[in-house]
Amino acid sequence: MYTTIISIEELTASLTGKCVVIDCRFSLLDPDAGYKAYNAGHIPNAFYLHLDNDLSSPITPSSGRHPLPDLDKFRDCLYSMGVTKETQVVVYDDCAGAMAARAWWLISCLGHKAVAVLDGGFPAWQAAGGPESSMSPTYLDELDTSSCDFYSDDLSGDSLSTSQVKDLISKDAISLIDARGAERFRGEVEPIDPVAGHIPGAINRPLTDNIVNGFFKSSDRLRDEWQGVVESDNAKEIVHMCGSGITACHNLLAMRIAGLDGGKIYAGSWSEWIRDPKCGIATDE
Repeated sequence: MYTTIISIEELTASLTGKCVVIDCRFSLLDPDAGYKAYNAGHIPNAFYLHLDNDLSSPITPSSGRHPLPDLDKFRDCLYSMGVTKETQVVVYDDCAGAMAARAWWLISCLGHKAVAVLDGGFPAWQAAGGPESSMSPTYLDELDTSSCDFYSDDLSGDSLSTSQVKDLISKDAISLIDARGAERFRGEVEPIDPVAGHIPGAINRPLTDNIVNGFFKSSDRLRDEWQGVVESDNAKEIVHMCGSGITACHNLLAMRIAGLDGGKIYAGSWSEWIRDPKCGIATDE
C-alpha cells in the first residue's frame, strides 16, 4: 500500500492489480488546459478530476477560490471509478504534485489511505517511455457501495475554517505555514488574488522547496528541512495554507514523506482570509 508517493516503476507494477489512476492536470491561469492535455494523451485507463469542478465546490461571496467539494458527490465520483477499500489509488499531474496533492489529501480525508501521488508526474512517465492513451475509461453505472466502506463525511479533524485559524492565532496556538512563492508571501507580487501579502505570523515554506528536478526530495532530506521549519513550534498546531488551499496539500504531503505526522489544512487560505476586512495583513515591504 502506497500512502504518500509512488515511483514510475512501482506504478507500472501496480497496474496489473487493483489500481485506479487519476489525472489531475490543471492550470490556474487556464482552467481548460488540464482536460485538453488529458484528452491529448494520458496514462492508459486514467480517469480525470478537474480542480474547479471535481476537487472544489462553487465559489461563494465569503469563500476562497477553491472551497472544499461536496464530500458525498466526491465519494460517489470515486465509487464510479471503481475505487473500493482494496484499491490502490494513484493521482498525478504535470507540476510536481502541486495539483495532485489536493486529490491525495481529499481521498485520504475520506478514509481511503491507499492513495499516492506519482513522483515526477506525467513528465516522468513520458521520459520513462510509458504508454499513453487518448481513450477515456468507463465509469460504473451502478455503484456497489458495500465494497466501498471507506468514508468519512467530516473533515473537522483535517481542515480548519477562517474563524478557527483566527482563534488559534489569538491564542498563539498555531504554526501557520504558507506554501506560496516567497515574492507572493512578501507581498511584492500578486498575480491571482486582489490583495497582496500574508497572514501575520505565518511562516513561508514554498512548495518548490520540496522538489528537486521535478521529484520530491528524499525522506531524510525533507525531514531535516521540515524539522528546521517546525521544531521551534512543535507544541503548536501545524496548519498549512497557500492561496486557495490547493498547494498547501503539497507541504502536508512533504511532511508525511518525511515521516512527520499531523498537520491540518486551512482550506480557505489567503483568498478567503482577505474576504474579511477585519483580518490582518502583513507584508515585508
